[in-house]
Amino acid sequence: MEGIYLILVMIITGGAIAFIGDKLGTKIGKKRLSIFGLRPRHTSMIVTVVTGCLITGLSIGFMALISKNVRTALFGMEELRQTMDLTLAELDEATENLFKAQEEFEKANANLRDSKEEIIALKKEQEELRAESDRLKEGNERLESTNANLTAQNENLSSTNATLEADNKKLGEFNITLTADNEKLSSSNVQLSSDNEKLSADNSELEERNKRLREGIIAIREGDITLRAGEILASGIIKGGRSAEEIAADINALAEQATQNLINRFGGDEDNSVWIYQPELQQIIGEIESGNRDMVLRIKAAGNMVRGEPVRSRLEIYPNKLIFAKDEMIFSKEYKLEGEIQAEVILQDFLSEINQIAVEKGILSDPLTGSIGIMDGTQLYEIFDSISSAKGKILLTATAREKTDSLGPLRLNIKLEQK
Repeated sequence: MEGIYLILVMIITGGAIAFIGDKLGTKIGKKRLSIFGLRPRHTSMIVTVVTGCLITGLSIGFMALISKNVRTALFGMEELRQTMDLTLAELDEATENLFKAQEEFEKANANLRDSKEEIIALKKEQEELRAESDRLKEGNERLESTNANLTAQNENLSSTNATLEADNKKLGEFNITLTADNEKLSSSNVQLSSDNEKLSADNSELEERNKRLREGIIAIREGDITLRAGEILASGIIKGGRSAEEIAADINALAEQATQNLINRFGGDEDNSVWIYQPELQQIIGEIESGNRDMVLRIKAAGNMVRGEPVRSRLEIYPNKLIFAKDEMIFSKEYKLEGEIQAEVILQDFLSEINQIAVEKGILSDPLTGSIGIMDGTQLYEIFDSISSAKGKILLTATAREKTDSLGPLRLNIKLEQK
């Protein structure tokens, strides 16, 4: 914007001076004035030259007066050039310093990257050291615990060692006594040797008698066995959570029932009473009392028995629980009737499957027959007849007729469906 002002000033100044010079030259020419005795034409030329000089001088003067840059260009160019040279030198120095700073910055970045990698490696190493410290701490705790245990064991061993030293001293004294007693026993050993010979002869005779007696008992039992070993004499549920006296009363009542069962079976023979081993009875009472739950008690024959001798028994108990609810489905199986398959084969297979399922669920089976179920004869005949008359595929389904616990027996309802 300043340049436009300068141009306008120069135009206006030059135009004004030129106008004045023209007017002055015209006036001098018309009046034929003379300066310094020169001819008018020469005077007019001088006025024109002076006017041109004034135009240039005044223009420069006005420009220098108005603009600092013009003054600097006219009078301070050398100083400006020196300043520019100094500035260029400083710029070169600054550029060189910038390059050096960039190189140092790149080195710093490289060092920073190296430092970051070292920091990452140090962090990883720190984590490993922390994990190792935790392991060492855990091992130290185990060692402290082991040390405490060893200290306690050492104290126990020290106490035991002192006791053993005292016992050793007593044993030394006792050894002296035994040596004296041994001398006395040696003197009586000759007499005992002779007595031993007599006892050996008597023992051989007793063994021969025992052999003949055993053979006689076996012959008697094989001749008239009334009960087989393991046969159930009576069974029932003994309620837990009661006193030993109440439990004992229930067991004795069950034993009386077993005796009555024998009397009903073999007649009114009083010798066929059930005998229970008392230590076993007390053990069973203690187990039921401490268990605090209902138990199934079975009284079984301890061995093969002959008519007329007391029946030795053994007791067995089992936890009692509900096995099947009333009308609960127990087992279902599909059969295909073809060829010569007989109804009794299918029914026997079906009942065998039910027997196995019931035993696995916890119903106690008969130790001699393995049976756990009771089926009404009429129903058995009806289902047998239904299988015999059926053709093709049939579905047999067994349900519990009533609520059944571990004691049993399992009473069944069997349904046949034609497929």
